[in-house]
Amino acid sequence: MSDLPEPLEATLDILASVAGELQDPWWVFGGSAMILAGLDDTQAPDVDVMASPRDARRLIAALGGSVVEDPGEGLFRSRVFGQILTTPVPVDVMAEMDVRSNGDWAPVRFETRLAVAMGAGRIYIPTVQEQIATCRLFGRPKDLHRADQLERLLR
Repeated sequence: MSDLPEPLEATLDILASVAGELQDPWWVFGGSAMILAGLDDTQAPDVDVMASPRDARRLIAALGGSVVEDPGEGLFRSRVFGQILTTPVPVDVMAEMDVRSNGDWAPVRFETRLAVAMGAGRIYIPTVQEQIATCRLFGRPKDLHRADQLERLLR
């Protein structure tokens, strides 16, 4: 992916190189996945990764991060959460993530997986349709704006 910003491309390449050891399906989502899907007018201040609890811990350790206790307050909570600051762009790794929706917790799950080739392996992202649905589930103004931007890719 030659049109990616260099720090993002380097980070995704690092992720792809270690993620080959993961045993369960995993995804890059959020702004990075939107850029990989073809949205060129968005930013990715970090790389969000969803994995199983076992693989999230494995990925966090492989990238020099540590698991952080999630207080379960605010809009999001995860059974496993870790932030990696050793990569050019920070990586947030989550497992069994929930979002507060209409006062209740709703699971954030991905069913679709599109492979994106990187120099050192593959990155997996949800389809554009599933990314739109996730943005709408999150419901913040920035997410709703991103959903509208992603819908343009389907036209």
